[in-house]
Amino acid sequence: MILLPAIDLLGGKVVRLYQGRYDQSTAYAEDPVAVARAFQEAGARFLHVVDLDAARGQGDNRGIIHTIRRSFDGQIQVGGGIRSVEDAQKLADLGVDRLVLGTILVTDPETAATIVSKSGSAVLAGIDAKDGLVRIKGWEEGEGVSDLELARRVRELGVSGIVYTNISRDGTLSGADWERTLQVQEASGLSVIMSGGVAGLEDIRRAAQTGKIAGVILGRALYEGNLDLAFACRLYLQTEEASR
Repeated sequence: MILLPAIDLLGGKVVRLYQGRYDQSTAYAEDPVAVARAFQEAGARFLHVVDLDAARGQGDNRGIIHTIRRSFDGQIQVGGGIRSVEDAQKLADLGVDRLVLGTILVTDPETAATIVSKSGSAVLAGIDAKDGLVRIKGWEEGEGVSDLELARRVRELGVSGIVYTNISRDGTLSGADWERTLQVQEASGLSVIMSGGVAGLEDIRRAAQTGKIAGVILGRALYEGNLDLAFACRLYLQTEEASR
């Protein structure tokens, strides 16, 4: 299981939204690159970057993402506003390791399939849901599609895995929804990364104990000081080395 500190970008700043609401955002840092470097120094090998401006179609933070990519030695996955083959290619050209597709999985599955065919294992499906129903376009719209149904669909597209977010818990520190994450994993048969509501080390431990959750995205718990990333990374690395 991997740990992925999250850097959500809005207006060039590092923010966290509360339950996906843009009108309830908290800014934590003015310098996203410094945040990425701090995560690396703490032992992070992966980053999860979300372009919130691009997600709702109001500008983007691609230049910042490029700088983050050049400053971080590990792997970076990026989601938010990837709606065309051209945009996916631009991000790949910036050196992004994995693309997380969201809205177009519902609105334009043909384009999503084309991106997957060109990028192969470098594409993940981002399934963001509230009350079991998928939300799109920066979580501001719904299409009446079940998260489990979409999980089954994306397997046919050939994505390498899923990032599953329970929007109701995102940014709340109320505890991760590992139960629904497991249902998504079972429905798809793919590896699934859990996101939303992680409150601390206990959520990571519970996810690891399932043996079926591929990774955990860490957000507000890091920024609020509820979780020591360096300690969590050391614990993970010790577990990883012991399993070899």
